Amino acid sequence: MSAVSDFIRKSFKEGDDIRDAGLTTPEDVIRYDDILYGSDPKWQVLDVYRPKDRAGEKLPVIVSVHGGGWVYGDKERYQYYCMSLAQRGFAVVNFTYRLAPEFKYPAPLEDTNLAFSWVFAHQEEYDFDTRHIFGVGDSAGGNILGLYCAICTNKEYARKYSFQTPQGFAPQAVALNCGAYVVDAEQISPNEQTLALMADYLPQKGTKEELELLNVVSHVTEDFPPVFLMTATGDFLKEPTLLMASALTRCSVPFQYHFYGNKDNLLPHVFHCNMKSEDAKKCNDEECAFFLSFC
Repeated sequence: MSAVSDFIRKSFKEGDDIRDAGLTTPEDVIRYDDILYGSDPKWQVLDVYRPKDRAGEKLPVIVSVHGGGWVYGDKERYQYYCMSLAQRGFAVVNFTYRLAPEFKYPAPLEDTNLAFSWVFAHQEEYDFDTRHIFGVGDSAGGNILGLYCAICTNKEYARKYSFQTPQGFAPQAVALNCGAYVVDAEQISPNEQTLALMADYLPQKGTKEELELLNVVSHVTEDFPPVFLMTATGDFLKEPTLLMASALTRCSVPFQYHFYGNKDNLLPHVFHCNMKSEDAKKCNDEECAFFLSFC
């Protein structure tokens, strides 16, 4: 593991511990924890959250792809954020995926496909409305979810992967939050931290061909799902978000662009995961309203 990945794991954990201190499971949410969706009981596990007062009712589904620089994070770090989405009327699937450097690309994409496939396989058990399946992803999770949407909607790009998505499936719409949509040195010169992460994540340590495969903006087509695209004043990934907006515009993909905060309110990267923040509440309300407009 590189020093950068080790630093991210330690520093992100410290920040998340502070952010989530004192939070508990809301009384109006029912949760089903530690469900195996693959073969690895450490990495391939998920939780399902539902509003308690909607028992027996088929609900639209949100699948959450967590962030963490491809080297950090799990469902525990996203449980409070995901339960807040469930409170807004959704069945939410919150899954852990395999991380670098223990596992290399495309392991997170394979696991994302397994998680979406699991939703179809267990739709009756958890009252999932599979006509309305959405996705949220932030930071590296925004990259992973964006690439997964491209795999579902771009046949040429899908041929780069050995796994098969559910037949005819693509998320109905997605929210991409503060995401890493560009990692190609020719479009944005990556800093030393990014290069170190790519060396941990990619089998050949970040060749030009590998970086191009990770560029969400390069693989968007007109069939890409509608997008709620979000960034904020203090987000260090504002520029890739603008390039993602350009790619969606170029391909005539419907999307909403949301920019949160102002010069007096410098909202940080992935601020929407802070359940103690009114700005996060506003953002998550607007994302869920976007999803419900498709139901």
